[in-house]
Amino acid sequence: MENRSATKNKRNETNIKRARNRSGNELDQHVVDISRVVRVVAGGRRFRFRAAVVVGDRKGRVGLGVAKSADVAGAVEKAASQGRKHLINAQLSGGTIPHEIIYKYEAAKVLLRPAPEGKSLIAGGALRGVLELAGVRNIVCKILGSNNKIANIRATLLALQKLETKEQVMARRGIKLEVKSNEVDKALINK
Repeated sequence: MENRSATKNKRNETNIKRARNRSGNELDQHVVDISRVVRVVAGGRRFRFRAAVVVGDRKGRVGLGVAKSADVAGAVEKAASQGRKHLINAQLSGGTIPHEIIYKYEAAKVLLRPAPEGKSLIAGGALRGVLELAGVRNIVCKILGSNNKIANIRATLLALQKLETKEQVMARRGIKLEVKSNEVDKALINK
């Protein structure tokens, strides 16, 4: 029994790897999908591998990379490099997201709902890896559309990019309030 748990822990450790980007910030990477793709040519079929890798710093920056190569390791490395180039900033508030959002990207549709402290990360499929690497600790998610992993990840990334804090919304609407934070809600209701 002891041997099994040691192998399981080793697998979990290798599932998320750490890498350093050029600015020196440490980024974690999570391999979401590896597929074998085939191109038919005159002499037969040529096999390649496609990897989808999510990269993030667990502090609000996360990105996706998708790349192909002749071998799995090359595809994963290319995808991780591409993910580091396409990082987005997610607006987080206290380990969760500021508000509920439903976002549609192509056939994928995702629902992200903030959760109170202690609720944990409740997400299935490819969304869990994205939200872990973004640094979200308390959230409830649901995949409503397609089951395509890459489309769901892109929908999640775009939804995280669209999030706004209360202060950003008030600035965009031109509301200037100089009251304490517990009185903000009262001031908005009276307006």
